[in-house]
Amino acid sequence: MDQVLGQVLRNAVWERLDMLSDLAERADAPSLVSVARSELPRLAEGWRAMLQAHEPDERGDCPTCSTRWHRCKAPCSVWQVAHEHLVAGGLAPQALSAAGHRPARRRAAVPAVPGQNRRAESPAETTGRHALVKPRPISA
Repeated sequence: MDQVLGQVLRNAVWERLDMLSDLAERADAPSLVSVARSELPRLAEGWRAMLQAHEPDERGDCPTCSTRWHRCKAPCSVWQVAHEHLVAGGLAPQALSAAGHRPARRRAAVPAVPGQNRRAESPAETTGRHALVKPRPISA
């Protein structure tokens, strides 16, 4: 049951991100302003909540990414990705298509019911682990 719920939640998040990307590419100016006013504060608050969970402890370890047997020193991968996308990404121009648009980073839709996938699920999708945590090799 937890896997099904996790898959439903992940699908909903990916669909929301796809919808926002589509709006950014296709909406007219007044619609973009309306969406920006409602969605940018929500996205910023979401980043803040996630980054708060990854604030280093007194030893300089990320409490969320660390385990009992392996300590993850700050900055963890979540902070590195946040910096890349929120700070450095604004400085590094991305390649534009011939039409002048940035290529959309799309994700294949995944059915909410396990076993009906048209593509193989990643370890993050099947275990519910954070997508930025490097998956451990699966032994056969």
